Amino acid sequence: MFRRWPVAAVVAAAVGFATVATAAPVTIVGGATASKPAVRQRPPGPHLGGCPVFPASSAWNQEIASAPLHPLSAQIVNHIQAIGSDFVHPDVGSTFGIPFVVVPADQPLVPIRYDAYGDESDPGPFPIPPNAPVEAGSDGHVLVLQEQTCQLYELFVGRREGAGWVAASGAKFDLLTGALRPIGWTSADAAGLPILPGLVRYDEVAAGLIDHAIRVTFSQTQRGFVLPATHFASSNSDATLPAMGMRLRLRADYPIGGLTGQALVIATAMQRYGLIVADNGSNWFFQDAPDPRWNDDDLDQLKGIPGTAFEVVDTGPVRTG
Repeated sequence: MFRRWPVAAVVAAAVGFATVATAAPVTIVGGATASKPAVRQRPPGPHLGGCPVFPASSAWNQEIASAPLHPLSAQIVNHIQAIGSDFVHPDVGSTFGIPFVVVPADQPLVPIRYDAYGDESDPGPFPIPPNAPVEAGSDGHVLVLQEQTCQLYELFVGRREGAGWVAASGAKFDLLTGALRPIGWTSADAAGLPILPGLVRYDEVAAGLIDHAIRVTFSQTQRGFVLPATHFASSNSDATLPAMGMRLRLRADYPIGGLTGQALVIATAMQRYGLIVADNGSNWFFQDAPDPRWNDDDLDQLKGIPGTAFEVVDTGPVRTG
C-alpha cells in the first residue's frame, strides 16, 4: 500500500433535529386482536453487532444509481483499464479478505503504539483482544467493532506487543454519528476511510441485500480525495486517475440478469450503491469478511465483468486539503 501525503485541517459535522407533533388522545373501547405477527421495522442501512453501520444519511449508504455522471468518467475508466487488471476481481472466500471481530462493551482496553503515522492516528487504548484476527499479507489490518458503544477500531500493519498492539496507523470511528477523520488524516486505509463498512459480508449477501458502497482498490490514484475520504496517497495530479473516495457504479444497461446466487446480489449492489475508492492496490479488487460459506463458483461469475462496464459518478469535488 503506497501511502501518506499529509495535508492539514478539520471536518465539522452538523446534526439536525426533527420536531414531533403531539397527537390527540385516543379512547380505547375494547381489547385489540392481532390477526398476524407484528413486524419490527429496522432503520434503513446496514447493521452489524447491534449497531448501524453509520447513519442512514451517511455517504456510504446512499444509492447512486441516479447520481450525475462525472464529466471525466470515460477518461478515468479508460485510464484505469490501461494501467492494470481490467476485470472485476472478488478477493472473497473462506480464507481471502479482511477479517473482523465484534467485542462486548466491557472488552478490556489495551495500549496502542504507532511506529509510522502516529501523528495522523487516534491514540489508544483500544478494546482489541489479544486474539483479534489479523489480515494475512503485508497490510495486516485489524478490525474491531465494540457492541453498545458502536465504536469501530481499525489498525494498519497491526501486530501484538506485550499486553497491547503496535501498528503503522490506527483510527477510531463512531458508527452512530458517522463523523469523518480530520482532513488530511489517513486511517487504516490510505483514503482515511473505515474498512469494515465497505466489506462484502456473507450475512448480508445471504439476506439478498447489500445496501452500502463496496470498497475497491486501484493500482494508481490521483493526488486528491472526494469526501467522505480525507486523505490521498499519490503525487500524481492527473485528473483522469481515480481519486480516493470517488464513486463508480456498474452501468444500468450492463446485463446482470444472467448472474446467479451471491454474484447477482453483489452486482446489484454495484449498480445501486457502487464502489468507493479506498486504497492503492490491484485494479478492481474488492474484499469480503472471510466466511466458509462463500460459494467460489458463484463469485467467479463476477470475474467476467469488465472495468468498461463501470462509470464514474460525481459526488463532489476532488480536494487536496
